[in-house]
Amino acid sequence: MSGQWGEGPARGESAPGAATAEGTGDGVPQPRGGGRAEARRAAQGGASSPVAAGGGRAAARNSRKPGKNVKKIVAWSAAGVLVLIAGAGGAIYLKLNGNIKSFDADAIAADRPPEAQADADGNKPVNVLLIGSDSRGKNNSDLGGGEDGGARSDTTILLHVYADHKHAVGISIPRNAMVVMPPCKLPNGKWTKGSPSAMFNEAFSTGGSDDGNPACTQNTVEKLTGIRVDHTIVVDFQGFSAMTKAVDGVEVCLPKPIYEGDVNPHLGRKGNVVLPQGKQKVAGQQALDYVRLRHGIGDGSDIGRMKRQQAFLGSLATKIKGEGLSPTTLLPLADAATKSLLVDPGLRSADKLLSFGLSLKNIDMHDLKFVTVPWRYRTQDKNIDLVQADAAKLWETLKADRTIDGQNATGEQPAAPGTSAALETAPPSPSAAADEGNTAVKVAVYNGTTTAGAAGKAGEMLKAAKFTVTKMGTAAGTKYATTMIEYGSGQKAGAEKVAALFPGATVEAGTSPGVTVILGKDFAAANGGAAGSGTPGTSAGPPAAPQPLPSSVTGDSRSADDDICANTTYGSGG
Repeated sequence: MSGQWGEGPARGESAPGAATAEGTGDGVPQPRGGGRAEARRAAQGGASSPVAAGGGRAAARNSRKPGKNVKKIVAWSAAGVLVLIAGAGGAIYLKLNGNIKSFDADAIAADRPPEAQADADGNKPVNVLLIGSDSRGKNNSDLGGGEDGGARSDTTILLHVYADHKHAVGISIPRNAMVVMPPCKLPNGKWTKGSPSAMFNEAFSTGGSDDGNPACTQNTVEKLTGIRVDHTIVVDFQGFSAMTKAVDGVEVCLPKPIYEGDVNPHLGRKGNVVLPQGKQKVAGQQALDYVRLRHGIGDGSDIGRMKRQQAFLGSLATKIKGEGLSPTTLLPLADAATKSLLVDPGLRSADKLLSFGLSLKNIDMHDLKFVTVPWRYRTQDKNIDLVQADAAKLWETLKADRTIDGQNATGEQPAAPGTSAALETAPPSPSAAADEGNTAVKVAVYNGTTTAGAAGKAGEMLKAAKFTVTKMGTAAGTKYATTMIEYGSGQKAGAEKVAALFPGATVEAGTSPGVTVILGKDFAAANGGAAGSGTPGTSAGPPAAPQPLPSSVTGDSRSADDDICANTTYGSGG
């Protein structure tokens, strides 16, 4: 149960290289008199507090034992990033530039997935890793960050912004999912050996730094997904609290009232209502209570909490966009957020943040989706295993820039029938009568080059000639100079028909049923791609269509404009 309830080694208590806490950043309210900090001091023999002595809500939450409380945070930055600095002017540029700090580029793994290539129109997807940190440094302990040193990441979202920049999807990764953790750099400069099986949230706490280890989390996500992370953004308790106040609160909804004893399970009694049932607006500490809440609702798991966090992000994004992307609206939000941001080196400037923020302004709230990576409870404990086959389909869907409901969001406009570049360079199709006979020929197409989208382009050619395309994907090797066409038993005639579309291709018997096309550099060069690799700015055609997503993904997704009272819990109990 250690990973499920936030205790044990995944919390990083014994991680080496712990750093000392930094001083308090400006712009964040000090703890109010009689609040959490004073209640804790009173319990330790310090100044007395009437609120602490009287057993009020804040004091009740602080009656928990130091270091044993579960500290949660949401990757709220997803929605904040969507509009963080869009439309800002020179004054905010200078202000934000002074706020931003980044982590060490040398800590990012050298062995990484390939970078996505832009098409002829410059369309390119962007993958952003959003991490919520419950760092114990600075003033975070007064907001619920705990007494211990170091930082934990209890919620992580991979935000995929599609190439058309009109769609985006946030993928929640359970903090106690068992994953392969690659080697990671420690604060002392040494690298760990990695682990074949570790809880996902161990990556962020590796090294024990108050800033966490976002590079290790990024390396782990790239290892898990095979997707290159373009940017990483970390926000802590202070940033979240200040952001929710800057937007004058966020509307949320709960299916039942939440009590002090739910927020603090160590309290030993039910206590007073902290968050009432139904719709309400929360900011600051109340917003933190909402996004960290696990007990007293549903089955008490992180799965339900992730659902509420996704609903919160959608509500935040909807509110910010609804109020307009003016500097007046965004200045307080951006200033609050960037004071608590830790980003990758590629985002450590206001102009890059501005450029990224502006590129997202056309995303409609209905097209901002949230899903959780397919998962299941383990039988040996209450941690989580990812359903690898279903998760692989999700990662392939993102790589192909298909939305979770199957739309092509590459940004490319489909050519009019008979005018695509692929068809223009192909030999004349057989007669219509002959085409009809092609439907019986089943063809699998694999890209044997490094030119992105070649399999999709060839697949469209084959479909246009009435062949039945059963699969499009990447070949085991990507150094084929000449296109190869292999055929199974009784399929030679079909293979020769297919070869008519690929001049110069080699045709030979194979072991797979049907007909298999492995594309070579000759096809890539003849159809608008570079002969050696996918070059930025080169039109590579549409990516291969991935397999349909399982219902565990599509049936449990939510849009940012969904009813905030729907799908906010998991399991029995609320």
